[in-house]
Amino acid sequence: MSEKLSDAALDTIFRAARTYNGYTDEPVSTAELRAIWDLMKWGPTSANQLPARLIWCVSDEAKAKLAACTSAQNAPKILKAPVTVIIGMDTNFHEHLPELFPHTNAKAWFDGNAELREISALRNSTLQGAYFIIAARALGLDTGPMSGFDNGKVDAAFFADTPAVKSNFISTLGHGDPATIFDRLPRPDFDRFNSIA
Repeated sequence: MSEKLSDAALDTIFRAARTYNGYTDEPVSTAELRAIWDLMKWGPTSANQLPARLIWCVSDEAKAKLAACTSAQNAPKILKAPVTVIIGMDTNFHEHLPELFPHTNAKAWFDGNAELREISALRNSTLQGAYFIIAARALGLDTGPMSGFDNGKVDAAFFADTPAVKSNFISTLGHGDPATIFDRLPRPDFDRFNSIA
């Protein structure tokens, strides 16, 4: 039986956590990036597919290249953030299933079925992107996940050498500046959007 997390831990991960539009000057180390991956990789994906492929834009050059692919509103956020992460998805994830899911021939489920691979890669890399956010928060960092970019441009700029990998979404990362957040938006009670069958 798993132990229930404390209210303080739940606040850190969910209730008090916010999406940040800007960050302090405190840097994010490579060790912290590795620590995020070493937590998020344990989140479940279907048949342990692990299709997410992350590019951590740390250098000014990488951030400028990414900012050129985004909306006018998002570009300054990327340029100023200590790190911006591209969460990509490998539509050829099935090639790794003999290692990652050796219990059965799971690779055969996806061979010759590009549509199924695309759907599964999107679903499971999105899950991994959520695990990235939770892991970052658990390690004392803040995130600013966003759309507002041209997937084709990002793919051409960052995944040209791996055409089976496509961008899913991006997120800034750092130590959030409280002055950059909006007022807390509504989160409806259970009965509004849920039903029990």
